[in-house]
Amino acid sequence: MTEPGCVAWPPDPIGTARLLLRGSEARDRAAFIELFASPEVGAHIGGARPRDALERSVPEVPGRRWGFFVVELDGAMIGTITLDHRAAEHADHLRPDAGETELGYLFLPEAWGFGYAAEACAAALGWFAAARPGEPVVLRTRIDNSPSMHLARRLGFTEVARFEEYGAEQWLGAWSPVGPTG
Repeated sequence: MTEPGCVAWPPDPIGTARLLLRGSEARDRAAFIELFASPEVGAHIGGARPRDALERSVPEVPGRRWGFFVVELDGAMIGTITLDHRAAEHADHLRPDAGETELGYLFLPEAWGFGYAAEACAAALGWFAAARPGEPVVLRTRIDNSPSMHLARRLGFTEVARFEEYGAEQWLGAWSPVGPTG
């Protein structure tokens, strides 16, 4: 599978000091259902989904699409990273044609607080910068989500806009890869 711009998917797995980012596999299905059924995760994405509905609707290999990474720790899925084209109907854009990529991440609650999101997001952004040189990335989060705001700034995102969406104030930040100098 390829993305516009002819970037093959899935890429070779990306290793970090503690994690592996890879394309999804059938063995990830149970963790994927757990992720989207979690009330703690759901609090940040508009609510948890009913487990029985997920059991019926989640495909054998969930998330099998361009820009979707499974984050693995010690052989088990602990979260996901996404690099998706940002839909035109979302508020605020860097480009008038809404042609930017948005970084997203979800982690199982037991993986929170260990720096895994920062490590995985940095690796995904590094891959993206190599695959799509010069392309900016945006990240959107609720202003009151302190851990997500801290992560955005730690990753080098800078504020572009604030707006209301989903009944809460949102923050939109932009990240651009640093190109070679000289």
